[in-house]
Amino acid sequence: MKNPVYDIASLLLEKFILLAKVLGMSSSEEEEEKNKRANYYDTTYFKPGDLLEVPRTLFIHFGIYLGDNRVAHLMPDILPALTSDKKQIQRVVTNKRLILGVIAKMARIRVDTVEDFAYGGSILVNHMDKLFKDSVLPNEEVVARAKKLVGATEYSLLWNNCEHFVTFCRYGSAVSFQTDKFCETVKMIIRDQRSALASALLGLISILYLGLAPSTALPTFVIPFMLWMAG
Repeated sequence: MKNPVYDIASLLLEKFILLAKVLGMSSSEEEEEKNKRANYYDTTYFKPGDLLEVPRTLFIHFGIYLGDNRVAHLMPDILPALTSDKKQIQRVVTNKRLILGVIAKMARIRVDTVEDFAYGGSILVNHMDKLFKDSVLPNEEVVARAKKLVGATEYSLLWNNCEHFVTFCRYGSAVSFQTDKFCETVKMIIRDQRSALASALLGLISILYLGLAPSTALPTFVIPFMLWMAG
């Protein structure tokens, strides 16, 4: 039986169908793409405990290989809050479910096949080890940590995303370099905007105090204010 709450949520999301088309494929296209991906990856190169990365257009998705073609990874997902049907929940997370999960700050650490996890993308193995050097935990412990965390969890782009999950499992410390890079980019934009505003204000003040009234001194608060605006 279909869940009426999920049906309503899906109906509301259909209003943003243009955005959904831009971000991903329709359900039928996703199923077709899934069939094409079958047996695409050679899992004999993976060891239980390996950290898998799949570069995307705007981000990198991370997971922990558990063995037997299974990957534990954190995915935003609204569906577990709307239904208890395990078969429905275990289906590959669609873009609609993912977007609603991000908005609701809900996620699930789930276990999927390598094909469903990678979704057609190339896979990097243990690429982050060079950043942690001697902090890599034994593979058995990595797998145990990942399995223990499987289930529902809160989602936060900055504080609890898929990268936090895998770095905690493999290195014992939950960090996200993507988050750090995002924050630095935001700071840079803010600094640039402040610098541009400071330049505009300085030009205006120069006209007012130097151009129209050469003998007039700048107010004492102007210079410290301009220095602060310039960052």
